[in-house]
Amino acid sequence: MTPQVGEMAPAFTLPDASGQSVSLADFAGQRVVVYFYPKDDTPGCTKEACSFRDTWSAFEDHHIKVLGISKDPASSHTRFIDKYQLPFTLLTDAEPCPVAQAYGSYGPKQFMDREYTGMFRHTFVVDSEGRVEKVYIKVKADAMASQVLSDLGLA
Repeated sequence: MTPQVGEMAPAFTLPDASGQSVSLADFAGQRVVVYFYPKDDTPGCTKEACSFRDTWSAFEDHHIKVLGISKDPASSHTRFIDKYQLPFTLLTDAEPCPVAQAYGSYGPKQFMDREYTGMFRHTFVVDSEGRVEKVYIKVKADAMASQVLSDLGLA
């Protein structure tokens, strides 16, 4: 079930690209963008990550943290971060992807007549109190970061 605006964001602790644990609670008192994406270094996911990279100064100026979550391992995240100079944190939600499930961002998908279970491209803004402030289910990868900034009145 996807958390709704006004509800408490599901808590989580996941490893980052260096293996360090990162918790949503680490950012209490700050806004956090939590975005789920299918796979490192694929066309849509690269566009989305680069959209956050290219607008990074605006997020920093407003003290907004960005956390990207996929089921990719740390080694993949490290290559992705290095290749595109991503300035934000990528986290690993390994199968069966309990965090993505808690956010309604993991489930049955279909691509080219093949059905499988995978990560959905969803984005959430969590406010400084830990409540869901914005939910994006229909995500346009290359415009997501700008959309978030605009919707928060920061662009």
